[in-house]
This record gives sequence, structure tokens and C-alpha cells, in this order.
Amino acid sequence: MNEETRNAIVDYRLENAHKTLNEIPIHIANELWNTAINRLYYACYYAVTALLIRRGIEAQTHSGVRTMLALHFTKTKQLSIKQNKFYTDLFENRQIGDYADFVFFDRETVEELYQQAIEFIGEIERLVNNPQIIK
Repeated sequence: MNEETRNAIVDYRLENAHKTLNEIPIHIANELWNTAINRLYYACYYAVTALLIRRGIEAQTHSGVRTMLALHFTKTKQLSIKQNKFYTDLFENRQIGDYADFVFFDRETVEELYQQAIEFIGEIERLVNNPQIIK
């Protein structure tokens, strides 16, 4: 992939991260808690995939994305363990909310995760835009 294509994909993924994050207040207003969890996860996922693409790191699955984030960014102390745990926990919450029966999240959980997602995406963007940080 050439640099122009890479930059276009990274920009597109970050734009998707922000658009998806902007959906969350609508889901909160409509008390769509599980849907909000799903969209929070995908907002963060789009940001993380942008980071991996920026650095030329390939992952084929959601689990692979989590593994590559931990290996290349948390293990190297570019991303805190707390932020990595947030992303992993959000993935697990999305899985539960999407696939388990009789699981219902609530306003308090969604609002707390929303604030954490905003911080997480900001941190991921810092890594995307920092040319000094190497993989």
C-alpha cells in the first residue's frame, strides 16, 4: 500500500470513529443502552485500526486487533495498561450485549464508558499523529 492510500484509509477510519462516537448521545437519549455499547466499541475499533494501519501492522480479526494493540503499543509503554484494559473490557461488553440473552446495560454504565471512549480515541489519535513514536 502506498503512502497516499495509507493516509486516506487512516483518515477515513478516524472519521468513522468520530461519526460513530457522535451517535452515542442519540442512543443515550433513546435509552438504547446495548446499542450504545456496540457503537462505543466500534468507534474505538475504528480508531485502533487506523493506528495499526498507520504503523503498517496487520490484523485480520477483532481479537487480532486487540492483540496487536497490546503487543505494539501497551507492551512498549506507548499506551497505558489502563487504556488497553478499557478497550478489552469494551470488546467483552459489546460481545455480551450483542450475543448474550437478558443482558441489559444502563445509563450509568454507558455514560461512564462514553467518557472513557472519548479519552481513549484521543489517546489513539495522539499515537496516530506522533511521528516520533515507532512501532
